[in-house]
Amino acid sequence: MATEAYYSYATPAGHITIGATNNVLTHCAFGQVVFPGEHTPSALMNKASTEMQEYLAGKRTSFDIPLDPSGTEFQCTVWAELCRIPYGQTRSYAEVACLIGHPRSARAVGIACNRNPLPLFIPCHRVIASDGSLGGYAYGLRTKEFLLNLEHEHC
Repeated sequence: MATEAYYSYATPAGHITIGATNNVLTHCAFGQVVFPGEHTPSALMNKASTEMQEYLAGKRTSFDIPLDPSGTEFQCTVWAELCRIPYGQTRSYAEVACLIGHPRSARAVGIACNRNPLPLFIPCHRVIASDGSLGGYAYGLRTKEFLLNLEHEHC
């Protein structure tokens, strides 16, 4: 039986809440939010928090935490592609659509980014509009800009 838990951690980007089931992360959100399960940290969530802190300090460029995002087949395909965008680089929604074999699905890629249950760990902030503007971000454009600037400063 799956044991669900969540916990909020203070970071330089504000509080970030992590949710996990057994040995995988299932949720992450900016702010203090409630996810399914007990409000108690686990060893996995503490490790994820440490990795987030290292990332936000510019000392980590990727994560080693096992992830289990829940979504449609299309969303999971998009999220897998986002994980291939190198630290400090961006791709447009249209580029991601082409890379996953759905060249006319830029808008659907944007929706998948918006529904990403594991921001930071699945770097949807690295996806921008074709004209170079930020596009959107579920946690606000200031947060997206902060993350992109952080990565550019530490490349």
